[in-house]
Amino acid sequence: MSTCTTHSAPEPVFVEPWHAQVFALTVALNEAGQFEWSDWADRFSHTLKLHGLDKELDGGNDYFHAWLENLEQLLVEQGSTLPGDIQRMRNAWEEAYLTTPHGQPVHLAAGE
Repeated sequence: MSTCTTHSAPEPVFVEPWHAQVFALTVALNEAGQFEWSDWADRFSHTLKLHGLDKELDGGNDYFHAWLENLEQLLVEQGSTLPGDIQRMRNAWEEAYLTTPHGQPVHLAAGE
């Protein structure tokens, strides 16, 4: 009697492309000496606790929204960026994805 084992594809590490991108950006900034990983981990732990008080984080969008918030706060506190710059970039991306035809890649306008 032979047994047929079905192997399913492994779950993706990142659910959304932007999850991988914000993770990679954080790692690159750490490797460039912008911050110590231990400082990042302490700050992120605090951010996760704040976000997870009312619910269990699912490891998807809510987790990476907390990750992004933590990165933005760290960069502002370091003086690497200004809060207004972050908001302008968010607005530019929102405008870009709202005006991009479905299925097409999203691009920021020149100068953004």
